[in-house]
Amino acid sequence: MTPENYSTALLTLQLAAATSVILLLLGTPLAWWLARTHSVWRRPVAALIALPLVLPPTVLGFYLLIALGPQGWVGQLTQFLGIGTLTFSFTGLVIASVIYSLPFTVQPLHGAFSQVGRRPLDVAATLGASPLQQFLWVVVPLSRSGFITAGLLTFAHTVGEFGVVLMIGGNITGETRVLSIAIYDHVEAMQYSDAHWLSASLLLFSFAILLLVNSTGRRNKQPHEINLVTANE
Repeated sequence: MTPENYSTALLTLQLAAATSVILLLLGTPLAWWLARTHSVWRRPVAALIALPLVLPPTVLGFYLLIALGPQGWVGQLTQFLGIGTLTFSFTGLVIASVIYSLPFTVQPLHGAFSQVGRRPLDVAATLGASPLQQFLWVVVPLSRSGFITAGLLTFAHTVGEFGVVLMIGGNITGETRVLSIAIYDHVEAMQYSDAHWLSASLLLFSFAILLLVNSTGRRNKQPHEINLVTANE
């Protein structure tokens, strides 16, 4: 494995870690709202969250490229603030990855929260616990497997991204070049040994992640895959 591939692997892991942390912070309250609300907006919001599951990555990447570019509303705002455009940067990759991997965080958490039920919360309320304390002391411990699954799936999905990160970040060594793009480059250059090495590593990594997810779900007897559109019906 070349030093360049090591650098690419490190950048990919940094991207996956940043995306996972951000999505756990953002996805937790969103999944809790979806699990508890009866608002008319629940179904449209759920469908919007699940959209990356069926939308071609290049479509999402194209619209993000427009929005984050110099003529897009986000790009114009960041330029006005003196930040510059976010396209073809690590920050742009993080934004794209957060949007693209959102359902892989929200769905397992939504499923875990839906399994908690009202009784544990009612008991905590009778003991004087505030809504925040109920969530932290009751919901989070009971939904531990959902958090583990969400983190694992989000991390693994981010590691395997290709279309979105290529559209937003391009292929800049040391800045936006991730493992999936490196494999594509090696194949184009007919460097099959490097492509085999990286592909086999990702294959084993993905298999290990799925084993962890399945073992977690089996121990807790809790489903981690749900349909956000029809949940809570």
